[in-house]
Amino acid sequence: MSEELQKNFLDEIILPKNIVKEIEEVAREKKLNKEQIKKLEEEVKKEYLKGRFEPGEAIGIISAQSISEPATQMTMRTFHFAGSAGIKVTYGLPRLIEIFDAKKKPETPMMTIYLKKEFNNRDEARKVAEKILEKNILKLMKKTSINLSDGLIEIEPIDQRKSKTILQSIKENFKDFKVWIKGEKIIVKPKKEIEIRELQKIREKILNTRVSGIEGISNLVVRREGDDWIITTIGSNLEEVLKIKEVDATKTITNDIYETAKVLGIEAARNLIINEALKTLQEQGLNVDVRHLMLVGDIMTRSGVIKPIGRYGVAGAKSSILARAAFEETIKHLVKASVRNEVDNFQGIFENVMIGQVVPSGTGMFELVAKFEEEEQ
Repeated sequence: MSEELQKNFLDEIILPKNIVKEIEEVAREKKLNKEQIKKLEEEVKKEYLKGRFEPGEAIGIISAQSISEPATQMTMRTFHFAGSAGIKVTYGLPRLIEIFDAKKKPETPMMTIYLKKEFNNRDEARKVAEKILEKNILKLMKKTSINLSDGLIEIEPIDQRKSKTILQSIKENFKDFKVWIKGEKIIVKPKKEIEIRELQKIREKILNTRVSGIEGISNLVVRREGDDWIITTIGSNLEEVLKIKEVDATKTITNDIYETAKVLGIEAARNLIINEALKTLQEQGLNVDVRHLMLVGDIMTRSGVIKPIGRYGVAGAKSSILARAAFEETIKHLVKASVRNEVDNFQGIFENVMIGQVVPSGTGMFELVAKFEEEEQ
């Protein structure tokens, strides 16, 4: 590599913050000038590149071991977050499996909502919380009943001031019904006669009809964290929450990987996979180097879509037939390969171990041919 090319390559490398901090401290202590600091940075970058991994290192296996070994020490319990809220959240090993299996919907979708600087106070946080919390008719009504003789549904709201709002929501969502207010009750009657069983189903649908708030945000807690007022929600709707003017779109996150990919793109989904896995491990007091998780995040998202680590994702997409067969569904892979006349080139580690060959890793990466001079007789 030419000096100019090497220099350009080194300029593109971004060092971790703690290493940059150490360089600054050394420069201060040694009283280095700008040119010397630049030279020091270049040398550190060269060593950093060498130290990332050795040529021929089986980094995939090392990462798998580094994550899986501590993960087996995790508890299977769930915990309550935000104290008095008493909301159970998926935690520990179940959450880690959820991340690496890339589940379409997490068991407990959550959002952490940050507010812009001018709205970062308790009163504004509570106003935003009130605005986004989903309220359905069930939460706003005192009692509901079915009038069998007249074939209609009667709803009595807790607060009579909400009657018009409830009435409007029912009208918008149930076009085939007549809706009116009679005294303290809202009356819902089908335009055509229907069976009692159908009327009961309609009643359930009416009770679950959203009146206000953002769809999917079923519960929330407002809390202070350092200088920030944060809204933690159960339920997620990133797209709609980011539309609210008070919300800081640069910090607000969800734990739903697919929703993040849809709204913010695949790079954001990669970062979420890394951060969520790291947070889950750290909550259990387990220390795993973030670079192992970064490799997993890269592998899961490198194709531009999220792929789980499993038979239908990363492991199932390996080019080696024997490596796929060794993971899961052995007979299926072998039969498919024989029918399609596939060839295994033995370029990976698993397949070479299976047949007792030297693996193409470390010193096994290359073949050494030595030519010796003939000894004189």
